[in-house]
Amino acid sequence: MKVVVAIDSLKGSLTSLEAGNAIRQGILNVVNDAKVEVRPLADGGEGTVEALTLGMNGRLENVAVTGPLGDTVAASYGIIDETKTAIIEMSAAAGITLLHESDRNPLHTTTYGVGEMIKDAIQKGCRHFIVGIGGSATNDGGIGMLQALGYGFLDKNGKQVPFGAKGLAEIEMITDDFVLPELKECNFRVACDVTNKLCGEQGCSAIFGPQKGATPTMIMQMDKWLAYYAKLSKEKYEKANMNQAGTGAAGGLGFAFLTYTNAVLESGIKIVLEETKLEEYIKDADLVITGEGRLDSQTAMGKAPIGVAQIAKKYNKQVIAFSGCVTEDASVCNEHGIDAFFPIMRGVVTLSEAMNSENARKNMIATVEQVIRLINSNK
Repeated sequence: MKVVVAIDSLKGSLTSLEAGNAIRQGILNVVNDAKVEVRPLADGGEGTVEALTLGMNGRLENVAVTGPLGDTVAASYGIIDETKTAIIEMSAAAGITLLHESDRNPLHTTTYGVGEMIKDAIQKGCRHFIVGIGGSATNDGGIGMLQALGYGFLDKNGKQVPFGAKGLAEIEMITDDFVLPELKECNFRVACDVTNKLCGEQGCSAIFGPQKGATPTMIMQMDKWLAYYAKLSKEKYEKANMNQAGTGAAGGLGFAFLTYTNAVLESGIKIVLEETKLEEYIKDADLVITGEGRLDSQTAMGKAPIGVAQIAKKYNKQVIAFSGCVTEDASVCNEHGIDAFFPIMRGVVTLSEAMNSENARKNMIATVEQVIRLINSNK
């Protein structure tokens, strides 16, 4: 019996690999000679670095970088030496969770630390990058990241503009004389699941600015500054396109990647499934197991477990999902490749008890064991 397990993290309880290993234990408790392949799973957001790095036999690198408000923060990213791949989450250096709510102000927050992480990885030999850009605290159009990589965004005096969206207001000239030469050898797969453009009513300032601390006045100013920045970029780089879907992601970081680097914006789960080569493992599996912390109708809208199920159904494989909880509308998942799903809760407990890592692990093992007993008894 060969089982492929690819389950997303149960956030706050179990990582992707911890949940996968608990499922493996539940299977082996019933079929002790089963071959169980546990593969990492994430959607490009929180937990992607850990899931992919550890799941692909990589290593974590710790580096001190510039935080969203210019202070120093400790960030980590992954390196897969075999393929010279770096796995980065922009939120490690410029994430909104790094700030107290009272400190959120996109006029001042910068992506400079993201560029420092990329620079560090380049210096360590990486040329292929997987970058998750969710959860940003910034609206600087990515100029901070680009400054760290050597681009010049100069004011009327020929000096680098200051950090944050306010720096956009002072740009008079863009230069690339001091860009890291290795950058042209690099390619970036950017996990981006939003389609917002850089500017306008559906642009990054209007849609995402308020949650980052922007007032209505700031939103109007930033939108105007970003449009001028895009105009200057277009004059220097023909491929600049402020109207392309996703350019507004992470406060314009999507625009920076597309314009100034060799990058593509793609679905996070698409990137993860391809990079982990999950399809190669599923082809000859007898059973595929997936899941996430909460299974609901949103799961069916392209989230990680459905990505797994769609691959499995290409090969007519049975798909079972386990989750911390399920909602009444979760049955829609059955229409998208998940044959059956099971919540792992075994009694009435408090939320903190349910999310306790050891409790979640035990519940997962016990639930999986019973499901596998049923499957095994029907052979």
